[in-house]
Amino acid sequence: MNGLDMSDSLMEMYIFETFQLLEQVESVILDNEHASAFSPRAIDDIFRNMHTIKGSAAMMQYSGIAEIGHAIEDLFHYIRANPGVDYDFQALSSLVLRVVDFIKAEVALIARAETPSGNPVSVIIDIHSFLAVLKQPYPVYEIEKRYYQAVVRFQEHCQMENIRAYNIVHRLQEISDSFSHEPPDLLDETCSVDPIRENGFRVLFYTNRDYEEVHRFFAQTAFLEGFELIVGVDESEPGDQSEVVYVPELTGPRSEAGNSPDDGDILEPEMPDKRDNARGGMISVNVSKLDKLMDLVGELVIAEAMVTGGETAGGAGAGANAKANGHLRKITGELQDIVMSIRMVPLVSTFHKMRRVARDMCQKLGKQVEIRIIGEETELDKNIIDRISDPLMHLVRNAIDHGIEPPEERLAQGKVANGVITLEARNNGGDVEIIVKDDGKGLNRERILERAREVGLVSENASELSDQEIYGVIFHPGFSTKEQVSEFSGRGVGMDVVSRNVEAVGGTISVESIRHSGSGVTMKIPLTLAIIDGMNVRVGDSRFTLPTVAIMESFRPKQSDVIIDPDGNEMIMLRGICYPILRLYERFNCKLSETSFDKGIFVMLEQEGRNLCLFVDELIGQQQVVVKTLPRYIKQTMRREGIAGCALLGDGNISLIIDVAELLGMGRRNAQLAYNRR
Repeated sequence: MNGLDMSDSLMEMYIFETFQLLEQVESVILDNEHASAFSPRAIDDIFRNMHTIKGSAAMMQYSGIAEIGHAIEDLFHYIRANPGVDYDFQALSSLVLRVVDFIKAEVALIARAETPSGNPVSVIIDIHSFLAVLKQPYPVYEIEKRYYQAVVRFQEHCQMENIRAYNIVHRLQEISDSFSHEPPDLLDETCSVDPIRENGFRVLFYTNRDYEEVHRFFAQTAFLEGFELIVGVDESEPGDQSEVVYVPELTGPRSEAGNSPDDGDILEPEMPDKRDNARGGMISVNVSKLDKLMDLVGELVIAEAMVTGGETAGGAGAGANAKANGHLRKITGELQDIVMSIRMVPLVSTFHKMRRVARDMCQKLGKQVEIRIIGEETELDKNIIDRISDPLMHLVRNAIDHGIEPPEERLAQGKVANGVITLEARNNGGDVEIIVKDDGKGLNRERILERAREVGLVSENASELSDQEIYGVIFHPGFSTKEQVSEFSGRGVGMDVVSRNVEAVGGTISVESIRHSGSGVTMKIPLTLAIIDGMNVRVGDSRFTLPTVAIMESFRPKQSDVIIDPDGNEMIMLRGICYPILRLYERFNCKLSETSFDKGIFVMLEQEGRNLCLFVDELIGQQQVVVKTLPRYIKQTMRREGIAGCALLGDGNISLIIDVAELLGMGRRNAQLAYNRR
């Protein structure tokens, strides 16, 4: 099972390509979920991808992956060669998904620099059983049987010799209906591997095939060191010469859940830590983007030559130098745009993974759910997609477990038996909105409020709370309305994870629900975490950057427009509407700051329908800034204070980037969600 010592780049490529191929296989299965058989194209796709996975694993010497890939490849090779063969479609789909899960788990271990340790024996046996049933209708003609003895020796250090011997036994059923072998119990690794390594794998069998065909049969064995083949002259049964082992009748493929020890398990391999892979991960890039990048690099070289040439020309070249600087700025902007676009990845793969989550849960819960996808071509920064995959999965699982009713209950309510969960993505300014909607029972406002009172999240006198404030309680850590803990819910951790992960990427989340009609959760996510358009402002001796997408306007206030509410909070009246004021120097304890409103300037911020007026000393100017992560030891504290990151300005000063959502009071700690009713 140990792989070769490969370079990091080769190993990364193997892991990346294998995961991609597995996703393609899984997508083919789920695309045909409601069919009665695989199309020829689907069969070809699965066969081709599994063939590639097997070959790559064999090259890297991951024998377990290679063996299970070889087994499923054999199965689909037979189906492809016999288009009219009848098979249990649902059982075959489940079998392929078990193979996908096994390989995913093994490759996840490899990605963490651990040794793959899974045992593919049970899955390989089921694959062979399935294939044997498909071949049953075809008779084997018993003419001129011959007695053969073969001794097979495998390559040194090839590992899993007992599984390789088992594959020979399985393939032998194609040419012989009775045989014996030594060692007899190949599935018991402890008593079969060492004898095979020392003495080889010995098999005695009868067949009507000629010597050349039998020789070719053994010559095709994987990791073969060599073999001996002896043909006998006695055409009678072996009798006392050896113990004849008759191949037991194989049962049909199991389509009912639970018939196999692994059938009932939803295998969720522990994937590599996304935070660790953020820097070293790999993505697929459109070749046209790389061509554009190469062109821009060439233009950049020319622009650099123009600038340096203008500098050497002195005063006579001042006009040319200004033109060269302008050209350089243009090329730099285009280069930045194309590099950012390379980081952008469509949501199609992330959305389609949710179909597998829904399929597995429905089989467990006895529900029927259709996943509908809208806007899968919408793109997000790769790092952000990695961070929101878990929240999206939690939302889908929550919708199936809590929202979608069982078929009989839906029919009794006049609904169709199949529930519908819609995954939608759409661009909204500098953000992407990801919406998860279901047509289930909706949120129970009264039950949420009752439970919130029981655990002390709201007071007994909470009648003035809006629906959105009550729904916001579901994101509180440990909150759940379920009395019994199940495999999927009841612990109160899922929605808390959703909220924390969305906020970690600077996003917001909102909920809407109609009782007995369904619920919807909207995640509003920034397009990228790397570069933002910002307005730099000065407060005393400090610099801050405000995202321009959140700025409505800036103005100099009149002292007469400032009012104090009954609680002592400062407000400003603007066009007949009162807005809260936040003195930025008070929030961050800035020194040497203006305190008089008539000497500073107000910046109106807006997000999710809520507004706030920031009081600052002056506006420095607008520019694009590269977002730098705060040091870990102050990151959480600064996030709570309303700082999302920092940036290095052109003059060498460091600017703190304002987290507008936090300043507007839309943080999770307030258990309230911003909501903009459409």
